[in-house]
Amino acid sequence: MQGSANLNLMIKAARKAGRSLVKDFREVENLQVSSKGPGDFVSRADREAERIIKEDLMTGRPTYGWLGEETGATDGADPTRRWIVDPLDGTTNFLHGMPHWAVSIALEHKGEIVSAVVFDAAKDEMFWAEKGAGAWMNDSRMRVSGRRNMVDAVFATGVPFGAKSTLPATLQDLARLMPACAGVRRWGAASLDLAYVAAGRYDGYWERELKAWDIAAGLLLVKEAGGFVSAIRDGDEPLEKGAIIAANEGLFDPFRKIIRGE
Repeated sequence: MQGSANLNLMIKAARKAGRSLVKDFREVENLQVSSKGPGDFVSRADREAERIIKEDLMTGRPTYGWLGEETGATDGADPTRRWIVDPLDGTTNFLHGMPHWAVSIALEHKGEIVSAVVFDAAKDEMFWAEKGAGAWMNDSRMRVSGRRNMVDAVFATGVPFGAKSTLPATLQDLARLMPACAGVRRWGAASLDLAYVAAGRYDGYWERELKAWDIAAGLLLVKEAGGFVSAIRDGDEPLEKGAIIAANEGLFDPFRKIIRGE
């Protein structure tokens, strides 16, 4: 596995945090049967994973800025570079003992994501990419799928939960999309949804109301694997608005039209 010094630093931090989370995940499975439940334990595991990542990345690059799900934003002496980190994407899966969650780390340079790591520690799948150097899963080059017909395609999304205001829009999306495709999956980890698009496992992905740390790394994975990424609305930026569409070249336009209701 070859990459820049920054990418190697990111991979090392992701693996270290992943080992900690895997150990905690085994404990969560035991805590499922306890009266108190695993909620507080998972919160601690999440914070500890971010502490590990932040310590490694900021020790290695002390002038860079930081944006983390748990610890928020910190400006760096170098205003052009920033780490964007989700230490545990798929917390609800983790909480319920389901092995589908990931560590997500992105490096932003002058407003553009230039390096990305999404580590599925439970399956030991390291998805990584650098701008202009392609996208990889462990040591294998990734490419988006080659499907060209909507009827053959499988898409992923995140169905809003709780009191999120985007539920009606998502239900409308599903009503338009599902009759036109081979299926829709909701696995609960945006970073892995995008990684799976990059790997050709999904043909496309869309979702609203996301945070930058949910999608920053995945955006680059898809682009470097030959896919297309945009905001749901023209003129918006996915990282700013948190509303994203991603797909292979052949399906991107028809998929986007369905999601936009055009």
